[in-house]
Amino acid sequence: MPSVSESSEGPGLTQFDTPRVVNNPVGWGPISIPERFKDIPYQPFSKSDNLGQITDWTGSLLNERSKYRSNYHQQFGSGAHYSYYHEEDDNTFQLVDTTKPQRSLYQRSRARYQNRRNQRPTQRVQDPKTGRMTVQPKYNNTRRNHWNSRNDNKNQVKLKSSVEVRKDWELNVEIEFSQISKLQLPYPAKDVVTLVECGTVEYYDKRYDRITTKAERPLQTTNRLFHNISTTDDPVIRELVKEAQVFATDSILSTIMTCPRSYYSWDIIIQRIGSKLFFDKRDDSDFDHLTVNETANDLPSGDGGTNSMHKLGLEATWINQNFSQQCLKREQKTFSRPNPFISKEDKVEPSSVCYRYRKFPLGGPGEPYTVICRTEIDAVTSSSTGEEQLMCIKALNEWDLKGGNSEWRQKLDTQRGDILTTEMKNNKCKLAKWTVSSIIAGADLLKFGYITRSMPRSSGESIGHSILSTQQFIPKQFAAQISLDMNNAWGILRVIVDKCMALKDGKYVLYKEPAKPVLRIYKVPQNTFEENEDSEEDED
Repeated sequence: MPSVSESSEGPGLTQFDTPRVVNNPVGWGPISIPERFKDIPYQPFSKSDNLGQITDWTGSLLNERSKYRSNYHQQFGSGAHYSYYHEEDDNTFQLVDTTKPQRSLYQRSRARYQNRRNQRPTQRVQDPKTGRMTVQPKYNNTRRNHWNSRNDNKNQVKLKSSVEVRKDWELNVEIEFSQISKLQLPYPAKDVVTLVECGTVEYYDKRYDRITTKAERPLQTTNRLFHNISTTDDPVIRELVKEAQVFATDSILSTIMTCPRSYYSWDIIIQRIGSKLFFDKRDDSDFDHLTVNETANDLPSGDGGTNSMHKLGLEATWINQNFSQQCLKREQKTFSRPNPFISKEDKVEPSSVCYRYRKFPLGGPGEPYTVICRTEIDAVTSSSTGEEQLMCIKALNEWDLKGGNSEWRQKLDTQRGDILTTEMKNNKCKLAKWTVSSIIAGADLLKFGYITRSMPRSSGESIGHSILSTQQFIPKQFAAQISLDMNNAWGILRVIVDKCMALKDGKYVLYKEPAKPVLRIYKVPQNTFEENEDSEEDED
């Protein structure tokens, strides 16, 4: 502190002594402790703490009050003997009313049940391994185990592999779904180019939008020809081979881009030829068959009954093909080129379809690639302004009629959202494939039909099907409803293409093992899967 004293020059005048100022070159504040303040105990404190003793020169209260440390402990470090205690206040202070509240009859009954449950009889059982006596419940949890076994039905169903992995196959790449489920690659919508459009489509019949459960229509068999041509057998793709590096169909691309949602097994053939990459499918596979309840808790049975996986897949595929042709008018729209798969030997009318060959730039880190994909459009329709819109048509089918009664017939008109939510849960992979296929095809609308079984009136009749209703979505909006991220889908495709481009020339198989979240790429001999084709040609 500066000192003030009387001046020697005259009475009444004061003299001000300038204090010593110490310079701190590395910060602010004092650089040393004054001699008179050394070795004095000091306790730092927070402004929110209550102040107790300022100092304790004897330290005699430290041991006496050590039992109160847990009640009021300072925020900073040690020095509990400077803390603030008010034992007497703690003994007399009450924060809330401690009277016992009255419980309702439900609460008393629940507590009584819980007490009886805790007091279940026990028994002493000797452990056969150690010989020690242990206490165990007298009654086992058979009902609980039975409930858990019902929930584990998904693990009990034996799933069939799509292809047999042979001993001469060499594993080159293994990708877990956890590694690709968060990938992101922006969707190049503005850079997509439609190269060729082939085929003839018909206009959608809007009368099917007025179908209800009270005015249902029977599903009819349409005798039309559907072509499922592989990538390498497509003559248009052979013409466009110089335009890109990667070639595939919409069904193959959608399977790859939505692979983290798949549970069943599938496989895709990969042909690596120079700088070109062809994604193909086996001719004798079930790749084009639809799945039913693939992501449900209770999977369909694996036996050969009516509701087996294979039979339900055939039924769902048959329903989709016939519904997509029945709900059309006979007015046609012809594109620039005819259907490339129609031959003069075909005696059956071809289905209504437009094949759009579209080119997609596949960016991302590393070398950029270009993908050419053959996509499909099922119909066209006119908007309210008279503009033509491209449409993809699919069908959801009800197959599990409990007691012969259709739940869709009872709830579809009033609770359609609940039914669609259930389908999103049980058929998450199938709906994602349909959405991806419609988006990459450039479709403006995605139409769903709700089809259910019609039980036969006599034992000699077969099971029929009825159209209960239809529903329409914009593909990109429906993708948001089912939490489908197209940027992630393109990112997954980019990773698969990069892995394949890093391989040597040859033939490979992209294999999804049943019930396991992993993809494997095997190198296979060049004549793999060609033996079956040769045997079929010999039989013909």
